[in-house]
Amino acid sequence: MKQLTKAEEEVMQVLWQLQKCNVASIIDELPEPKPAYNTVSTIVRILESKGFVDHEKEGKGHLYFPLIKKADYSNASITKLMDGYFQGSFKSMVSFFMKKNDMSLSELESILKDIKKDKE
Repeated sequence: MKQLTKAEEEVMQVLWQLQKCNVASIIDELPEPKPAYNTVSTIVRILESKGFVDHEKEGKGHLYFPLIKKADYSNASITKLMDGYFQGSFKSMVSFFMKKNDMSLSELESILKDIKKDKE
């Protein structure tokens, strides 16, 4: 899966949230300062060319919608992070984030309990 730029990811976050919308609706959801209409329109067309977004015609405009699920992109991004910085070791990645965020063992155990619940 292709990697997205920060601006492309911002637009995708809005598309994942709204599911189907026009460029003006995307701009409404973006933080201040709002980018220009043409800028967002260009980003959406780039996302289309990368296979992340498609559109359908609505009147004189277009409604855009995601083709890639947020969970699929998140999974690919985490895998790339793990492979690139932690030699593919999930244990090394978790250990790094525990130390970096000064996480206690009880917090980790709580996370593990939540994961077990989700699997059941």
